[in-house]
Formats: sequence, C-alpha cells, structure tokens
Amino acid sequence: MSVKVNIKWGKEELKDVEIDYSLPPVVFMTQIFSMTGVPIERQKIMVKGGMLKHDADNSVWEKIGLKNGQKIMMMGTAEVLVAPTKEITFVEDLPEEAQEYSDTAALGMGLVNMGNTCYLNATLQCLHNAPGLKETLNSYDPSANPGAVGHLGEGSKRLTLATKDVFAQLSTAKQPVAPSRLISTLRENYPQFAQQGQGGMYMQQDADEAYSQLVYTMRETLKTASADPLTELMGVDLVTTLKCDGTAEQFTEKQTVYSLKCNITSEVNHLNEGMKIAMHEDREKNSASLNASALWRGDSKVTKLPPALTVQFVRFFWKTNVTHDGTQGMKSKILRKVGFPLVLDMYEFCDETVQAQLSEVRKDQIEAEDKRMKEAEAKKQRIANGEGASGGDVAMADTADAAMDAPKRVTGHYDLIAVLTHKGRAADSGHYISYVKRETGEWVSLDDETLSVKKEDDIKALSGGGDHHMAYLVMYKQRTI
Repeated sequence: MSVKVNIKWGKEELKDVEIDYSLPPVVFMTQIFSMTGVPIERQKIMVKGGMLKHDADNSVWEKIGLKNGQKIMMMGTAEVLVAPTKEITFVEDLPEEAQEYSDTAALGMGLVNMGNTCYLNATLQCLHNAPGLKETLNSYDPSANPGAVGHLGEGSKRLTLATKDVFAQLSTAKQPVAPSRLISTLRENYPQFAQQGQGGMYMQQDADEAYSQLVYTMRETLKTASADPLTELMGVDLVTTLKCDGTAEQFTEKQTVYSLKCNITSEVNHLNEGMKIAMHEDREKNSASLNASALWRGDSKVTKLPPALTVQFVRFFWKTNVTHDGTQGMKSKILRKVGFPLVLDMYEFCDETVQAQLSEVRKDQIEAEDKRMKEAEAKKQRIANGEGASGGDVAMADTADAAMDAPKRVTGHYDLIAVLTHKGRAADSGHYISYVKRETGEWVSLDDETLSVKKEDDIKALSGGGDHHMAYLVMYKQRTI
C-alpha cells in the first residue's frame, strides 16, 4: 500500500511525494533529501502525534494514518555543495598590486583618496551600506526614463551613473577603487566641491553637504511617473504644527526630509535629546489676527518611517571673527560628547497615528514571545514527564510558517549600521572616515584605502568630547517582524 502526500517546506511545496507503507520512514526521508538537499538528521517532518522519527519501523505509517493528497510540513535547512563557478585563485597568483589587500578583501574594499576627498569616500561607504540602495541603483537605466531629471540636466544622470559604477566596483574589486569619474562629475554639477586652495589643490569639503547633494541627485534621477524609489528607501515624512503665541491661530506643513537633525546644546548628552530639540521650531511670521508679525511655535512629528534612517549631528556653526583686516567667518565645531544608541527607538518622534500602529505591532510581538516561551516551557515539562518532546512541535511549526508568509511589519526600532566621523576643528578641514556594520554583524572602519575590524565598544567611543574622531552622521536600518 502507498499514498501520495504534499510536503510544505518553507515557501516551496513538493507535490505527490509517494510513501510506500512497506518501507521504513528512513527510505522516505532519503527521498526527501534527494529532492531538497536537507540531510536526514536535519529533517523535522510534522505528522499526527508529533515528529516523524527516522529510526522508526514501517508500522508507524498505519498509526499516522496518512491520506492521499494530505499536506504535511517539513522544517530544515538544505546543505547543498555548489561547484566553483570559476577557477580558484591563490594569493601568490594575484597581481602584485592586489596582493597587498588580499587580507582585508573579505571586509569590503576601500576608496582611493584623490586629494582631500576623504569627505566623499566616507559618504559613499555609508551610502553603499544603506539597505536597498545598491539594488535600486543597479536597476537604474536612464534611457528608460529620459525626462526624469527635469531642471537638473544631463549632468545629474552622469553623476548617478558614476555612483552606480562605484557601488558596483566596491562589491567586486580586488583593490581600492579610484572614484575619478564620480568626483569630476560631482564638481561639474556642484561647483562648491571644486573650490581650490593655494597651489591649485582641491579643498576639503563638508561630508554632510556631499551626502545631501548625492541623495538629492539620485532622488531626482531615479524618480519615475509611478515610483520614487529613493524617497521610499530614505525619505522621512514630517508634519509640523505651528501655533501663534498669543492667538488661537495654527496651521500645519508637510515635508519629506532625507536626514533628521540632532541639535547640540550645553544640555544635550544623547542623540535622542538633540533630536527632540531639532523637532521643535520657533518662527517669526505674520499673524492675521494681530495684523502684525508674531512668534509661532512649531513641533514636528514623523508620519512615515523609512527603511534607512540618517541622523546628522549639527556639530558645525558659522563663527564670525572681527580682525583688523575686517570681519571673517568660518565653520567651527562643537566638540561636546553626545552618545548615540546601537538601537534607536523612534516611537516618541512619531505622530499619534504611527504610534498607534507601532503599539499594536509591539503588543503582538510581546504576545508572540510569551507564547513561544510558554510552548518551550511546556515542551520542557513533557520531557521531564517522559512524554516525549514532539507534542507541541506541530503548533510551533505552524506559527513559524505563518510568520514567514506574513507581510513585514514596522516596529519603530532601528539598528545602527553606519557611522561617518570627523576629526578636526572645522568641517572643511580635518579628516573623515566611515564605520560600517557588515551582514555578518562585524564592524569595519574604512579610512580611504585602509580597512580594519572594530569592536562594538570602538563604535560607542565615537561620541566625541575631544579632538579625536567623533560621529557626524549616523545611519540606522529599520527593524521589522
């Protein structure tokens, strides 16, 4: 006697798999291994009464009582050996210039400093680590949407294509990438980056300005009539409510920004505190009721959270000096120590609608965790009572399978994935480097061409308070369930 069953494995379904009742389960599991690559010892096949045992005899089939067309579920990870797609290259066979970077190639690849371009290198490495941006750029085809750039002109297309090219090289290169075309195109589009000092050498620039111009250009060039991919990835929607001081007047403004701010005062010790200050705004504006200029107090709230969230520490301000030669000014730096979290909770910065959505998700998350702990405790108790461990495995597997198929839900929590730092006293001098968190969870510093592994404590130490490297931009990745 035999039956044919359907096996659900993750998102796949194996149809009409035959089970011969005259043969033990190990034969059936060997057949599954040949179809999926999941070794027998990793197969967890849920049947009536618990989990199918590979060492059971064929009498177990009658006890289970399977029927033709019945669906059963299997959990387990495949272990497939893939043949090399290209010949293995040994270090001694690499070109001499590539051998120097063979030890750090697994960490990523650096960018060549083309002369005071560390501001751009650090910015590019952070953007390269932004979730979804590489894939979005990789699919960019300017010929498919020739009118997208509008007033920006053809130069913006070239800048976006140059960024796309650098990102592709960073993912495959065996030695540091020289972003020559990107730099020349950036200077062509935005002349402030082409400023030259004594001797004709290009001057250092502000990394935040480079970030803003690159994001702005990519947003405009990637946008189509039906989609705005960069805004979907990095845009934060804000609504600002302004109330007139002394009257009942109020109005709201909506905008999308691509980085939030952390203002730094003598009272600010942490990122959240500076963000709260930045979300408040006082503005001089005419009041119709008073028929005169009045003070309007504004507070902003987030109405949409993006997959990638950037926050800028507002460390630089314009300082005016009066000298015998006249009045001069420069960007000066606030060195104050301001800590930032490895996990950022955006709940308090959101409006009531988004907060209600996040509260529901977090409540479900807590309930799911409570359920998991109770099931684990029940399983432990069954083992202690000698009843076997598999009684609740089917329910647990069904829950896991349902969670896998459900759409992702936003929690409002963000994990730190990149930090851009500055060392020096002015934005247009000093040195910029970046720290990025790889998919493996490993932190890597990228100082132009030089890469090195860092510990989590090294990242926490980038909060400032002296003349060493301190966080200027931080990027977070949205956590979903």
